Amino acid sequence: MVILPCSYMPSVEYVARLLREECVIDLGENFIKRSERNRASILTANGVMQLSVHVENANRPRQKMRDVKIDYSKRWQHQHWVSILSAYKSSPYFDYFAHEIEPFYKREWRYLVDYNMEYLDVLLRLLGAKDKPVVSEQYVEASEGDLDLRPKQKKDSTFVAEPYFQVFSDRMPFQPNLSILDLLMCEGRSAINEILMCCQL
Repeated sequence: MVILPCSYMPSVEYVARLLREECVIDLGENFIKRSERNRASILTANGVMQLSVHVENANRPRQKMRDVKIDYSKRWQHQHWVSILSAYKSSPYFDYFAHEIEPFYKREWRYLVDYNMEYLDVLLRLLGAKDKPVVSEQYVEASEGDLDLRPKQKKDSTFVAEPYFQVFSDRMPFQPNLSILDLLMCEGRSAINEILMCCQL
């Protein structure tokens, strides 16, 4: 089994594993700051950009993921949406999917878990996934043989991304394992599953 954290705009690896392997998303773990729980990577004209959802009390030790509240005192939603527009407005599939993504930068959610999971549901639907991901409200104890992708440094992951055309391929090399949003905007629903299935896990 693969144990995954609750993730903001999850990576290509995250989604490839969800679609291909037996996975559980752990909602019972503690929040780890500066991790994929509230951070995602997109590709801009200047290279890879990290987008971070602002949360309240990020430095509080042993804060349960379920208790992490989103902080709207700074305009991070506006900044994220402007960055996504700048990065993907000229991508082949932006016009197909933008209206599904934009509400996540207009509405407010109280809890990070609810925001992330609703966003994941939309992304999986856009990919054509039929099954809902398995989640656990209680902390998942990793057993021998499980692949635990919750730690910040994922030493055990052997994931190799399958290259695809990216918006700025004419000026920079392929950037692997960005947010699934990058792959969705660049390749669309029709090609995306083939790419995800070709990734080496």
